[in-house]
Amino acid sequence: MKAQHERFDNTQLRNENEKLQAENIRYKEALANANCPNCGGPAAIGEMSFDEQQLRIENARLQEEIDRISGIAAKYVGKPMLSYPDASSQGPSRSLDLPVPSFSPQQGMVGEMFGTNDLLRSMAGPTEAEKPIIIELAVTAMEELVRMAQVCEPLWVPTSNNSHEILSEDEYMRSFPRGIGPKLMGLKSEASRESMVVIMNHMTLVEILMDVNQWSNVFCGIVSRAMTLEVLSTGVAGNYNGALQVMTAEYQIPSPLVPTRENYFVRYCKQHGDGTWAVVDVSLDNMRSSSSRCRRRPSGCLIQELPNGYSKVTWIEHVEVDNGPVHDIYKVLVNSGLAFAAKRWVATLDRQSERLASAMASNIPAGDVGVIMSPEGRKSMLKLAERMVLSFCSGIGASTAHTWTTLSGSGGDDVRVMTRKSVDDPGRPSGIVLSAATSFWLPVQPKQVFNFLRDENSRSEWDILSNCGHVEEIAHIANGRDPGNCVSLLRVNSANSSQSNMLILQESSTDFTGSYVIYAPVDIGAMNIALNGGDPDYVALLPSGFAILPDGPGHYEGGVLVGGTGGSLLTIAFQILVDSVPTSKLSLRSVATQWGFYKWCEGKGKNILAGDNFSVIFRNRWKKSRTNLNDHSFRNFQGLSRFGY
Repeated sequence: MKAQHERFDNTQLRNENEKLQAENIRYKEALANANCPNCGGPAAIGEMSFDEQQLRIENARLQEEIDRISGIAAKYVGKPMLSYPDASSQGPSRSLDLPVPSFSPQQGMVGEMFGTNDLLRSMAGPTEAEKPIIIELAVTAMEELVRMAQVCEPLWVPTSNNSHEILSEDEYMRSFPRGIGPKLMGLKSEASRESMVVIMNHMTLVEILMDVNQWSNVFCGIVSRAMTLEVLSTGVAGNYNGALQVMTAEYQIPSPLVPTRENYFVRYCKQHGDGTWAVVDVSLDNMRSSSSRCRRRPSGCLIQELPNGYSKVTWIEHVEVDNGPVHDIYKVLVNSGLAFAAKRWVATLDRQSERLASAMASNIPAGDVGVIMSPEGRKSMLKLAERMVLSFCSGIGASTAHTWTTLSGSGGDDVRVMTRKSVDDPGRPSGIVLSAATSFWLPVQPKQVFNFLRDENSRSEWDILSNCGHVEEIAHIANGRDPGNCVSLLRVNSANSSQSNMLILQESSTDFTGSYVIYAPVDIGAMNIALNGGDPDYVALLPSGFAILPDGPGHYEGGVLVGGTGGSLLTIAFQILVDSVPTSKLSLRSVATQWGFYKWCEGKGKNILAGDNFSVIFRNRWKKSRTNLNDHSFRNFQGLSRFGY
């Protein structure tokens, strides 16, 4: 029996071997008759492997793409810029010299929380007649950006206090006669430049800027929404050198009282020597509308590689804008040009590079304390905090995706309220979610406000979630140079023994342009899973928090840059589950008659209406207390928000 089995196995193996030999002969014959993909003639393959053959074909295609892009640049550079065309009056369109791959629109994560009145999604990509002019404009904009990043006086003039640089408009028009034309009537010019060394590899930074999802997430405090309409070129040799993208974006500051700035623009990326890259944006708004409220002249950044994974970034912001609709309390900050300035972009980038470096740590740094027992649990907590921040930033501004209802109160305090449905989203509770936000001025330095709000020892003075109980920090992750830059897990030990304790996830973040304190109550069981390295995407979050901005341009005190005139612009925003049934309808009239924010009833998952508008309470109490202010009074101020107490 054993001999019979062996003979049978040998027969099977011989048959299989004959099949493989026949298949091998067929492959050799096919390769011998292969044609060259470039010239159509016989291919000299010889002993070349199949993988090597595919690489040679891909290299030939990429070299062809390089030649096409170089030809376009050579053809357009040195010629005067064409005026913006009227698409309706164009003659026959000429073919574009760039390969145009099929590309479906993408939208960044920020802004997806609220999907109504989405004006950006209705924007169409460029026509064939517009594409040659877009390419010509991008090449000219790249030249302008690089020169503006490298040239100093007389183009850039420092202010008297050396806090920032001012662009000489006369010198600018003399230096750059080509471009998008003269300034439009009724628009105000804002131009700024800022340089900084960040903890980020230069190619990582290029990838972030050229990926709409990464870009909108990294700059979520500035970019409320972004979308790529069409890719005119993907770049060459596996990187973004020569990449061209037509995009739309909305830019915000964290307040519902300041309208967003919308732009339709082209983004162009180019390598300038070893380790030096530039990414430029230039507005295409005049192609679609002659009455644009914001026009973006060549803006972007020059990136230079430094040793040890660092990069030097020189950022240029140059826009023309109508600031008329801005609320009075923000006009000083916005009209100074610093609300959307280059300083804010590089500060955000520096802060996010710190967060990224912290998230990539493979061990638990010495500065981390508390209940985090493993690197996996640490990463899960940081990932959860990142999602919380993105959700908060998506619902705090005046994006056109949001439908705000204004509830006007006494003393000029307006509360903006909106609702949305949350269905089949494991990251948020299912049901009707109400978002409320308001902004007001405080005569206190932003740093003092930030330190007061992030301190767990003073939390019981303003947070209804603490329910007058003792708040204890049970986990702490430092993710920045400033001690205030951290992610914390707080436990509220209720003063009422009949109520169970609760957990609050909080991230506090600060730089010299603004600060955030963002928090959300979290389920204890779900948080324990995340701390043990589980998937944090299934931890439901409804974040609330504070955005703190200086009330004007900065100045130096004792060699330290201090924001504004000494006061703070404080925005408070809440996201609260109103009804667990997504099909329910919420009457905003009932919200107005009750006049206040919804507050979370601890341990029950329900919400009841507060008895008063806490911002009015705060301002009235502050006015009564401000005459007795001293350097330490703010920390001891009782009742930042009693939410109906």
